[in-house]
Amino acid sequence: MQMENFPPVMFAGLVVIMLIGFPVAFSLAALGLGSAFYAIQMGWFPAAFMGNLPISIFSILNNELLLAIPFFTFMGTILEKCGLAEDMLDSMGQLFGTKRGGIGYSVILVGFILGAITGTVAGQVIAMALISLPVMMRYNYNMRYATGVLAASGTITQLVPPSLVLVVLADQLGRPVGDMYKGAWGPALLQVSMFALYTFLLTRIKPTYLPAIPVTERTLNGWALWKKALRGIVPSAILIFTVLGSMGGLPLQSSAIATPTEAGAMGVVGALILAAMSKRLTKALIWEAMTGTMRLTAMVVFILIGSRVFSQVFQGVDGGKWVEHLLTGLPGGQVGFLIVVNVFVFFLAFFLDFFEIAFIIVPMLAPVAEKMGIDLIWFGVLLCVNLQTSFMHPPFGFALFYLRGIADTLFKDKRIPVPVRSNDIYMGAIPWVLMQVILVFVVIFVPQSVTMFLDKDVVVDIDKVIIEMPVEEPVPTAELQPGELTSLPAKEGEPASANAVDQAADKAAADDQKKIDELFKK
Repeated sequence: MQMENFPPVMFAGLVVIMLIGFPVAFSLAALGLGSAFYAIQMGWFPAAFMGNLPISIFSILNNELLLAIPFFTFMGTILEKCGLAEDMLDSMGQLFGTKRGGIGYSVILVGFILGAITGTVAGQVIAMALISLPVMMRYNYNMRYATGVLAASGTITQLVPPSLVLVVLADQLGRPVGDMYKGAWGPALLQVSMFALYTFLLTRIKPTYLPAIPVTERTLNGWALWKKALRGIVPSAILIFTVLGSMGGLPLQSSAIATPTEAGAMGVVGALILAAMSKRLTKALIWEAMTGTMRLTAMVVFILIGSRVFSQVFQGVDGGKWVEHLLTGLPGGQVGFLIVVNVFVFFLAFFLDFFEIAFIIVPMLAPVAEKMGIDLIWFGVLLCVNLQTSFMHPPFGFALFYLRGIADTLFKDKRIPVPVRSNDIYMGAIPWVLMQVILVFVVIFVPQSVTMFLDKDVVVDIDKVIIEMPVEEPVPTAELQPGELTSLPAKEGEPASANAVDQAADKAAADDQKKIDELFKK
């Protein structure tokens, strides 16, 4: 076998072992080491090449940016477990529920806010469904709309800053986290607007699908209701904007005062304060949050180590060149490349988690995108939008699996009167998937949707650059009259001519200094 034929073999092996279902981290490491032994035997690179592997692994463990992962995970878990979602959904549901589609609007808005807090699709889908699905069924909401809006609101968390997904993408693409957050604001707001517009249109086209809740069903009214709603939203909003602002992740913000790791630590403190204010900060809550954070962080680190073993061997056999030649030759230039990559990632996300895609696939694609002149912030946000579309695409979307499981649990606990059919979940997800696909094409063909909040690069036209040098006035020099050199007396033991020259030089220097002083006085 020739070395140029080995990269596609490694890539095919990668796809196969990931589809088998064995833990990805160990599969990657085994595939990488096995390929390395074969490459060394074939003489494609020396054994000393693998000596760089310990250094590469140490660089992973020494990456300060990755410390933001446990911090943001812990923050989200604390806020999720302390009942923040329940309070927000209850108050918002009572506030908007008396309008047609009010519960739908509440789910979308609360999903947007919680997406910035929790950062996990599973946690958000489960929390939203536990609270909202029984209420929607009680007031005869259309089942397909109910399941669709719950799944869509769960996937919002992938895109809304300060999303953990964006932190990982920023690390893999080598771009500032704050810039990645700024780039995500445009698509995130556009997505929420599309969801709300669809709900509004449905209330006009099919008003029976989204009935209003009777005013008599409210447990609170007037200022008491608004007070509860604001108490649930305002502290969370302050925490979110404080964390984002410290990293320079807000629109029109040009500077940062903290690293993502420092901002994550500050977010943890804020989450603990909010939990304490709600009188739900317990030892059991902290222990549960710490356990979940530990498991997620360990999974991420092991996937990173396994992917680094594979990628090092893949680069050693010129796999990067193979990927570059494969993708740069596509018709359509940048647009053709982006469409093909997004289709590939879309189907790959049916079987792989986000972290696996970010650590394995993105490092292969990023160098090619950069060589083609594609802004990596734009590229990363586009991948994020595409991934959240895959996560709710029937029948493989992870969000649909979570919704299916929690719906069965609710029926077994007799919190809903009838079971939710899988057909309703899958068919209900289709309109929301189509809206997200539209968003993908908007981001592809309108890159300004991502770059409009980014700091504009200063473009310098070299042809118009004018360099002006300061004009210095000439320093006057002393003029010696004929015979001055010989008129000076010679010191004892020295030749007369040498003594005269030295004295003349001293006199000339003194005269020069005097004239310079006079010039400055003028």
